[in-house]
Amino acid sequence: MEERLVSGDPQIEDISIESGIRPHSLTEYVGQDSVKENLGIALDAAKARQEVLDHVLLYGPPGLGKTTLAHIVASEMGTSIRVTAGPAIERVADMASLLTQIQEGDILFIDEIHRLPRTVEELLYPALEDFSLSWVMGKGLSAQSINLKIEPFTLVGATTRYAMLSAPLRDRFGTVYRLDYYDEESMRKILLRSAKIMNIELDNQGAQELARRSRGTPRVANRLLRRVRDFAQVRADGRITPEVANDALALLQVDPQGLDEIDHRVLKTIVEQFSGGPVGLDTISAAVGEEADTIMDVYEPFLMQLGFIARTNRGRVATKLGFEHIGVPYPSNLKNDDAQSSLWGKEQK
Repeated sequence: MEERLVSGDPQIEDISIESGIRPHSLTEYVGQDSVKENLGIALDAAKARQEVLDHVLLYGPPGLGKTTLAHIVASEMGTSIRVTAGPAIERVADMASLLTQIQEGDILFIDEIHRLPRTVEELLYPALEDFSLSWVMGKGLSAQSINLKIEPFTLVGATTRYAMLSAPLRDRFGTVYRLDYYDEESMRKILLRSAKIMNIELDNQGAQELARRSRGTPRVANRLLRRVRDFAQVRADGRITPEVANDALALLQVDPQGLDEIDHRVLKTIVEQFSGGPVGLDTISAAVGEEADTIMDVYEPFLMQLGFIARTNRGRVATKLGFEHIGVPYPSNLKNDDAQSSLWGKEQK
């Protein structure tokens, strides 16, 4: 899959930029009000009792601030944070090494926790419940059972695939929070804050135009901000106004709804090649030239959120809004099925 400007997945340049603009407290964190309120109560209660915070699981689409919240938890608790990812922990010994180095109250943040190997995950169970490690080394008569006590700690897990977590692991988290896409006002505030930190001239209307096209995802918003800044410095006076933002994003092929060329390709395939559907996922995959899983996990969610396509028990269908977005008249023979398609789409989400 080619690297996309509007993808919530992290890219190399995002890593260094995000660390510099990341908020360090819940009061600085914009949006996700329900999560902030509940997490704040949990943090205050743990500090009042002088106990470690219950293990926390954060899930939701990429780019919404799960890593940022993990760092905020460590900052609010006044402890250190150790950061790793599920794919990086391949052996039981890797996890044992991490856990035995942890100090009391530390935060262990595991991104993509759904990708932990099963043997490593099973080692976590007693560590999360009793703060102890137990595993067997060797085989046969030379096998040895090892039991170690470790310091009390808090695991903060993050995942974009909540359903892929095993039930035993999910049950060991004291609190579970879902992060949702941000509204435009929250996105505008995030952009203005980022612009101030990066010394970018961004007016309110320019921020609103960027917010509208950022797909409710802070990582996408900050990426668009950097690209539009480049355009403003070369083609304008350096200040990002609505006109400058609109011209820059048009050049970058990001439309007013935040869709890029690949999103349009998927939508046009359903509308123009298959008369609005229903059409199977594998057929769309072959027509577009992308893996079926990539279409389902990366492209479909936002198109469905906008109401442009729906999943039905017969395949994917384009809605009336989807037809209108690409300027194709909605066929009269599909109108009777529109309500049913929308219903099926909700059931399949």
